[in-house]
Amino acid sequence: MLLKNLSILYGKDLTYVRSANLPVSETFGKLNQRKGKAIDCEGLLLVPGFINMHTHIGDSIAKDATLSGTVDNKIHPVLGAKQRILKQSNPEHLMSFMKNACHSMIRKGITTFVDFREGGSYGVVLLQKALEHTPIRGVILGRVESYHDHAQIKKNLPLSGDIKKNLAAVIKISDGIGISGANENSDSALQYYSKTKKIRAIHSSETKQSILVSKKIAKRTETERALQMKPHFMIHMTYAGMADLKKAAKKTRGIVICPRANASLAEGIPNFEAMQNAGCKVAIGTDNVMINSPDMFREMDYLWKVHMGLHQKRIDPKEILKMATVNGGMLLGKKIGSIQPGFLADGVFFDKHSLDLEPMHNPYASLVHRASESAISAVMIGGKIIHGKL
Repeated sequence: MLLKNLSILYGKDLTYVRSANLPVSETFGKLNQRKGKAIDCEGLLLVPGFINMHTHIGDSIAKDATLSGTVDNKIHPVLGAKQRILKQSNPEHLMSFMKNACHSMIRKGITTFVDFREGGSYGVVLLQKALEHTPIRGVILGRVESYHDHAQIKKNLPLSGDIKKNLAAVIKISDGIGISGANENSDSALQYYSKTKKIRAIHSSETKQSILVSKKIAKRTETERALQMKPHFMIHMTYAGMADLKKAAKKTRGIVICPRANASLAEGIPNFEAMQNAGCKVAIGTDNVMINSPDMFREMDYLWKVHMGLHQKRIDPKEILKMATVNGGMLLGKKIGSIQPGFLADGVFFDKHSLDLEPMHNPYASLVHRASESAISAVMIGGKIIHGKL
């Protein structure tokens, strides 16, 4: 199809193009080429589909189930309430609520999400089934339920043969691995994970407590240990020091931050400015559905305002919009998150005349701190309109 008279945030710099024609198939064509059946898009702004770079949508069954207690009480990978709820839940119920989370994300303009999927191969398959008739693009990072205690980490216990076999099965059916953190794995285990040929990601330096634990049991920072996994990207890094941020910038594609989740757990706010100064590419995720809604509008708006409140320095809203689109594609190493020739045709069509957006003097600021799903006219994934209409 040919989208005519369309405003676009174009290319990796999200350049605002006031009016253009854009041919679309499964991928985007060249700007102002004329191919396909024409659709008049006057009054619409096309933005790259949002990429939610970190979720745990299995938690959808436990929305607001634990509002009090420590971080470990809520989400510890072994002892947390989340794990108990997931283990006790009917698989059909889990799958139903994961589907609901996916449909919620689509309506909010999220076209791709990256999920840290618990439960080994079975957990991966459960999410795959939830996605069978759901058009959103899911990137599933599985894991084996293997965790070392502090004594085992000090002894540098390797993964057992059975765990390695289970890990191979998980990797075969998923898009990669998403590891809970360095404090639950020995150096030997982290180094073994680094051999994975698919996407590798790991939580790191999310809390003050986790940093102290790493120094106590291993005499190194949590980030230094996590980097042994050779991750493509790291999650959180809320309390990483400048030295660790520079190492992450050098050795990974970037960092995924989850500001609202960190705040809801009373664990501070990621210092985006420090990450940027260290040379890190930064993307955004919404994290656990149990404690946070999978809503990138809220995430962007919160980051923009809380950073100003804490540092008296506002982040350029275009940079935040890149964190929700372009940067996610770069961290994943995929041709998504940008409207340019050859990239998958994922996009969100906004009504420029919607009540909350008109008049739109600055499209980046409008989208970051004024837009909501009510301003969305349609959502496109792989060149197909899967929500709303043009």
